[in-house]
Formats: sequence, structure tokens, C-alpha cells
Amino acid sequence: MTNPVLTRYSTHPEDFKKYPTQEIREKFLLENIFKPNQLTGVYTLEDRLIVGGIHPTDHSVKLETIDQLKAEYFLERREIGIINVGAPTQITADGVDYDLGHKEALYIGQGTKEVVFHPSTSGATYLYFNSAPAHRNYPTKKITTKEADVVTLGSLENSNHRTIYKLLVNSVLDTCQLQMGMTELKPGSVWNTMPSHTHDRRMEAYFYFDLDEPNAVAHFMGQPNETRVIWMKNHQAIISPPWSIHSGAGTSNYTFIWGMAGENMDYGDMDVVKANELK
Repeated sequence: MTNPVLTRYSTHPEDFKKYPTQEIREKFLLENIFKPNQLTGVYTLEDRLIVGGIHPTDHSVKLETIDQLKAEYFLERREIGIINVGAPTQITADGVDYDLGHKEALYIGQGTKEVVFHPSTSGATYLYFNSAPAHRNYPTKKITTKEADVVTLGSLENSNHRTIYKLLVNSVLDTCQLQMGMTELKPGSVWNTMPSHTHDRRMEAYFYFDLDEPNAVAHFMGQPNETRVIWMKNHQAIISPPWSIHSGAGTSNYTFIWGMAGENMDYGDMDVVKANELK
């Protein structure tokens, strides 16, 4: 296979408590998902989400099937959401061209046979994607930040003033189970997703960007009474199992993409954990 997508297995929370730092990083962190002229990523058995990046540099990259799917083509039984975190670019889906600007999203439905990612003519192309199993076809659709369901939460006093762009969610367009969006933290704010929460009905993946060197994000995960931290850099992603919280605090403000798949499509379905209850 030309597209290196690795398999990561599900983890029991009791086992997770025993992991040293390096093992946590190996099982949950995606460190180098942008490689020239490749699609790379992870096929996780947490709700069978595929998380990865596409980085066309000097030629286009096709969305090819991978061995884990045992499918004739990648989207035979799947849907995919792509968010552009690089320069403006173009994606072709079954012969239709879609221009995708910075921080714009494209949903491509199940049954789409040919998808091609083109290099940008004005800078580096970085496309972050999540793909989930799908039971029916919904139309391919581009969503801009102006078309998103937008919510502003938090405050500068609590270091979590942020704007949430719900891009590929059921309040904006139809999907089978995939939900994706983007959260921008305001200057002076560093905390995301506070208060922390879990949602046993679905897993989640986070991707951090807009994080200049040498800044980093401390991403917190684990059960609320047994938390761990992973230090993450720009353009890195992390898998969050349903039993785990997913919160982060950076050494500066940043942007992150959240993606979910699982039992339901209720964005507000979460079990909140107050900050003074965490351990």
C-alpha cells in the first residue's frame, strides 16, 4: 500500500493507569501526520475512526483504499471530513472540483469513488481529515466558517475565551455519524474544553495547530479520577477514548480541530466534570 495508515487498538481504562509516558504517546499520539506527497494516519478501533493528514507538495495525492478496509475504494463504506489548515487548495471528488480555503471544511459522502487532493499554488498544503464508517450516502458539501454553527464561550478571566465553529455537524449538514469542528482560542486564553467532560456514547480526536515554536500544549486525558498529560506540538493529533476526558492548556493561544464518531449525533451529550473534581 502506498498510503501508510497504522492500526491502533482500543485500550481499557484500568490498563491505561499503568502506562508510562512513552507508552501513552505511542498508543494515542499522532506525531508526524504530514509527509510530502502522502496520506498518512491511524485507523483506531475506537469507533473505527481514521485520523490523519494529507500533504501534497509537488503532485496530487489520491485517496486510495487501505488494507484495513478490505474495500474496493476508500469511501465504499465510509464518509470523510477534511479541514484545510494550510494554504488555499483544491480537492476533486468524482470529477467535481472544490476550492478549499484556509480553515474551510469539505464533507465527502459514502460511495464517492475517486478523490484527489491537489497541491496549493500559493503555499504549503496541509489537509487534516477524519473518516468514519457510514451506512448511506449524503451529498459532498463545502462548509466555510461563515456557514458554520458558531458559538463563543468562556472568558479572558478564566483563560478560556474561545470561538467554536461547528463545521461538519448535523445542525449544518447531514452526515452518518462523523462530526467535526474547530475551536479558536482568543489571545490571552489557553484552556480548551473547560469544564472537562466525557461522553461514553462516542470517542473523539483532537488536532492542534496555529501553535508557533517553541510553544506547546499540555493535553490532559484519562478517567476524571486518574488523569495523565501528554505534551503536544503544532500539527499533532491525539485519540481520546470514550472514557477519557480531553482538555488542554497551551503556553500560548492556539486552534484545535475536534472530530467525533460513535453512538449518537447530539453535540451536547456529555458528562461534565468540574475542575475541582479532577484528580
